[in-house]
Amino acid sequence: MPGPRRPDPYDREIALRVRTVRLSRHMSQNDVGERLGITFQQVQKYENGANRIGAGRLQRIAEIFEVPVAALFGASRREGRAGVDPFEGLRTPGAAQLLEAYGRIGDRTIRRAFLRFAEQVAVTSQRSGRR
Repeated sequence: MPGPRRPDPYDREIALRVRTVRLSRHMSQNDVGERLGITFQQVQKYENGANRIGAGRLQRIAEIFEVPVAALFGASRREGRAGVDPFEGLRTPGAAQLLEAYGRIGDRTIRRAFLRFAEQVAVTSQRSGRR
């Protein structure tokens, strides 16, 4: 009898989206675990992609975050859109916090200037071979 299926790339993408939405809601892994009736370690395993998230549990997570369950799936991939998945960059340490801070900048002019600055730093970093 075969063992449990291991997480695949789609499972890991869903895990990343769960983590991203949780952070955007300012919830800890413990908060989510308590609402699901599981430990924060289990939530951590879900978010790291170590354990697959079942359909029922995924529905409950979506309800906790007050988002449609479809928001936890990669819509751009399902719709056949080519290009870079914007969630991919959120795997970089500090990216979710940077995005959150960017969202708190109230002045549109400052936001645009910050975005131009970040893009220039990224281009310079790529040219110099630094990551």
